Amino acid sequence: MSQVVLVTGASGLLGRQVFNTFKRSSCLVIGQGYSRATPPTILKADLEKPDEIEALVDEVKPSIIVHCAANRSPDSCDANPEQARQVNVEATRTLARAASTRGALLIYISTDYVFPGTEGQAPYEADAATNPPNTYGQFKRDGEVAVLEETRETGLGIVLRVPVLYGSAKSNAESAVNVLVDAVWKSQGEGEVVMDDWAIRYPTNTEDVARVCRDIVIKYLQNRTRMREMPHILQFSSEDRMTKYEICEKLAGVLGLPLTAMKRNSQGNDPNAAVQRPYDCHLSTRELQKLEIDVSTIDFVAWWRRELKAFKK
Repeated sequence: MSQVVLVTGASGLLGRQVFNTFKRSSCLVIGQGYSRATPPTILKADLEKPDEIEALVDEVKPSIIVHCAANRSPDSCDANPEQARQVNVEATRTLARAASTRGALLIYISTDYVFPGTEGQAPYEADAATNPPNTYGQFKRDGEVAVLEETRETGLGIVLRVPVLYGSAKSNAESAVNVLVDAVWKSQGEGEVVMDDWAIRYPTNTEDVARVCRDIVIKYLQNRTRMREMPHILQFSSEDRMTKYEICEKLAGVLGLPLTAMKRNSQGNDPNAAVQRPYDCHLSTRELQKLEIDVSTIDFVAWWRRELKAFKK
């Protein structure tokens, strides 16, 4: 697959994997970054400035754009809504418009948090009504709307919703799953660690998400003449159903550590908390399956055994 690919947020957890996956597929891949930009591989561009987005697209001249960059922290989005809206909505709109007017296919990485996650509603189909439970979900949903509006005439915009991600990280703090390794180790010291055992998560590996992005691109470019009629909201998720506490149990098992100092918290959302979390936003992958795109995922425990260099004797 010989194409020029632009990956935004290429220095982040998912962006790095998307960058490497397309590079291994014989594409010329250029990344966008800001604080961790490393030209000429990852070019520096401030996504809060529309002129820098336009200049970036004009310089790279991509035929494919995978938009991974985002403010992905619900707490940060709630605390700094103007900055979060600029990154998650306005930059997305500018990028989608630039892609559409230049004939580039855009994949916008969205989130399961566009859904309310009310108990008993999941799994959500791609065409289910959205109703985000917090500011982060609202802005990502607004980003979806921006992509679909700006690419309506060309059909060059695709929304790909994914759940919480894990994968090879430069710092465990890059992932809400990876960081639980630190929580397991913290629980080995003095004091009690309280961990959520209420909200259901479906941790999905970045290697799988990157592969699905590549396969979507191949499928849509092979069907370019009918791209406008193909689905433009897709969803990908593992089927590994776990609370954060249950994730910690699996990680502790891999590390051979006890969890006696970790306390389960099954109370759910504090009604007085500024940011509300959904209970279960499980994403249906039906639309991807209809396209005959592989939705299998890496085994969670096996991957962590490899990552943490822990092997059963």
